[in-house]
Amino acid sequence: MVLQRNTDLKIWGWASANEKVKLSFNNRKFETITGSDGKWLIMLPKMKAGGPYTMTIEGQNLITLTDILIGDVYFCAGQSNMVLAMERLKENYPNEVKNDNFPQIRNFFVPTKADVSKESLDLPKGEWKLASGKELLEFGGVTYFFAKKLYQKYKIPIGIINSSVGGTPIEAWMSIDAFKDFPAAEAQIKNFRDTTYMNSLKKQVLPMSDKTLQSSYVPKTWHKFWMPGYWADQGVRNLNGILYFKKEIDVPAGMTGVQAKLFMGRIIDADSTFVNGIFVGNITYQYPPRRYNVPANLLKPGKNTILVKVTNTTGKGGFVPDKNYSIQANGQIIDLRGEWNYQVDQVFTKPSYSPSRQQVQPIVAQNSPTGLYNTMVAPAINYGISGFLWYQGETNAGKPKEYAKLLPALINDWRNKWGLGNIPFLFAQLPNYMEVDYVPVESDWAQLRQSQLQALKVPNTGMSVGLGAGEWNDIHPLNKKTIGERLALWAEKLVYGEKNIVYSGPVYRSATVQGNKVILNFDHVGSGLTAKGEPELYHFAIAGADKKYVWAKAKIEGNTVIVWNDSISSPVAVRYAWADNPDGANLYNAEGLPASPFEAEIK
Repeated sequence: MVLQRNTDLKIWGWASANEKVKLSFNNRKFETITGSDGKWLIMLPKMKAGGPYTMTIEGQNLITLTDILIGDVYFCAGQSNMVLAMERLKENYPNEVKNDNFPQIRNFFVPTKADVSKESLDLPKGEWKLASGKELLEFGGVTYFFAKKLYQKYKIPIGIINSSVGGTPIEAWMSIDAFKDFPAAEAQIKNFRDTTYMNSLKKQVLPMSDKTLQSSYVPKTWHKFWMPGYWADQGVRNLNGILYFKKEIDVPAGMTGVQAKLFMGRIIDADSTFVNGIFVGNITYQYPPRRYNVPANLLKPGKNTILVKVTNTTGKGGFVPDKNYSIQANGQIIDLRGEWNYQVDQVFTKPSYSPSRQQVQPIVAQNSPTGLYNTMVAPAINYGISGFLWYQGETNAGKPKEYAKLLPALINDWRNKWGLGNIPFLFAQLPNYMEVDYVPVESDWAQLRQSQLQALKVPNTGMSVGLGAGEWNDIHPLNKKTIGERLALWAEKLVYGEKNIVYSGPVYRSATVQGNKVILNFDHVGSGLTAKGEPELYHFAIAGADKKYVWAKAKIEGNTVIVWNDSISSPVAVRYAWADNPDGANLYNAEGLPASPFEAEIK
């Protein structure tokens, strides 16, 4: 493992009541006696970076821990983009996966566990992994590239504790003490800790049988389908169910006799995939890329058949565009895009609920206030750290303005719990995602980015801007290196005290009006503002008193940006990159860091 340097270290555990515990570490000895509850804690003095060391802990038994490094530890949390592993990214970063060997970078993944009723004493069982060989594939991509950049610069061991769960809201990661200004959540938590209430809820919620969810429909013919795409766009509407997709391909002899790789892009939602009638793989939900190994000798010269069974439960089912659809072997590639055939196997019907059952919603602990804090955060607060990393927000995008209160509440909550002062809290702003709009629009994702931007008012916080690192058709973009390294720049400033670095892209500071023009001032301009890749700035919008936004002209003058539209004589507000996917937004500083999206009301 890695323990935090330059701080008093807490080593704690459990034994029998009133048992003597002895600890030896780095040529020093310590001892204590447990209380009646069996808990013990020993405080070690501050140590400089170094190691490896061995620790022995002796009571009625003896525990020996080896290969302990002293360095910098980061507690990293959030939802799926924080947990997305290097294994998912290996095609994007083949050189790193093949060649990187950093045994002094170490990762501890906290297994998922949730409980709304009480705080756990210990984390779920896990183990430390080294950034080397196959274990590197288990690192979260953002945290790996963050740690690698810092380690290569400072040569100090880096420990990552990654406590993340996909699809979870920020409220699940906050303690009961964080909800003083959120009365509705406080009331929920009070119910969670009421045994009588929880038991009554369990009795009322009855499981639904799968048999009530579907009816069979078996067609006699296959229909044409253009891959990739969604069946709702190709002649079938309002259909959730199970469909089969089939394609015959001609395989040259040079691709046979060796293992092949089948890439089926991304599929909404679940799939099982077969080559020549042999199962080659499946994924149970929509987000992971489909990359299946095809055993040697399964492909044969000439005609071969690929069959994909797709199960879709909600929304538009099908194959996500702009992904890799091919089969590859022996240096040759067959493009699988184009004409396929499909047939419908089962149609899912919506279950009917009685009014009484509609009123009772089961509690999902990992989506409820305190549900993940209790189990995946609270047990770690004795562990010394340098700072926090946070990548979350997608699940809260439905109520984006509320996030402006929730994120500062989480930051202050965690800092109070760890008791290490205002240690750095670094977070990732949401990247570009979803379809592009070519007119100014309202956007929940843009509003959530604004809420994240406002959290920079909390002292000693840093935000990596995600623009340019997203994908329009994937909520899990694969460019995790950019996000991780942008976070590392903030760490260089806030954790390591670098003075002469540009660690952020431009951040809106203030605005003034001169006639029909708005003059925007920015922090973090670096060596100067620039329009990346184009002669002009794009994605600025401006509004008058009616708050109806129209596209604006924008130009750089020194360290300011001048924004106007001749149809608006008295501007009152400006937006930049205000969209789910603000394609073309190109305000950067000369160091290559993008400006944060923002909304500015001029008063």
